[in-house]
Amino acid sequence: MRRNIGNSGLSVAPIGLGGMPMSIGGRPSEADALRTIHAALDAGMDLIDTADVYCLDDDDIGHNERLIAKALAARSDTAGIVVATKGGLERPGGDWTTNGRPDHLRRACDKSLTALGVAQIQLYQLHAPDDDVPFAESVGALAELRAAGKIAHVGLSNVSVEEIEIARAIVPIVSVQNRCNPFDRSAWDDGVVQHCTANGIAFLPYSPVGGGRGKAKVATDKVLGAVGKRHGVSPFQVTLAWLLAKSPVMLPIPGASKVASAVDSAAAMTLVLTAADLAELDAAFPT
Repeated sequence: MRRNIGNSGLSVAPIGLGGMPMSIGGRPSEADALRTIHAALDAGMDLIDTADVYCLDDDDIGHNERLIAKALAARSDTAGIVVATKGGLERPGGDWTTNGRPDHLRRACDKSLTALGVAQIQLYQLHAPDDDVPFAESVGALAELRAAGKIAHVGLSNVSVEEIEIARAIVPIVSVQNRCNPFDRSAWDDGVVQHCTANGIAFLPYSPVGGGRGKAKVATDKVLGAVGKRHGVSPFQVTLAWLLAKSPVMLPIPGASKVASAVDSAAAMTLVLTAADLAELDAAFPT
């Protein structure tokens, strides 16, 4: 049932919680966000994915990290919960821009340590390659942070197979986080899922049920709906269970800003799709 985050020694439930919707535009009240995080934990999720830039703008950096820290501080059963965060982007005026300079990553990591209220970040991920900075330099900064004990394990996000291998030559990589769902299959098309599977690297698909406007496509898709109807579950649960069945290294991290969404996603951990279900889904969403 549980899945490993690469060779990190960390083991988590197969579906985690994506924190982004609780901190960007249209975010819920703090009280509702805290209830959502607690509901996810109560439902069995023990991996929470966040980032320093899950916020409104540069003046709000660390909002989601602080929210998660507050939610965990209110509980006594937090042993074994893994919080993964990311650095390498900025939010000037609410925009999303890359900044993979080593000095920025060092500062960002220190700010994330403070926001999360921890002495060491369990999994720190490069949020995206920066076209203006050699990729190896960005990864090298994370290797230095790992050597300094500020982060335990290194992950990557929004990367290619080539970039994964460049990074692995510098520091052990335990996870890769790229966009992946039934309607965005680029992670298979470019070989990233296959590469992670072959090398035992955890693959954390973000926006696994569409993300933002993409959720409507999942909600109204006839095939996902038909399979869901047979099992008495939502098409979102079907989507997550399908992803889990595609590779043993899959660890979907659906975002949630409401209790109902978090609980529904967590329920997919126990959904067992039949061979006929999988064949129907694979035919509709070939990988």
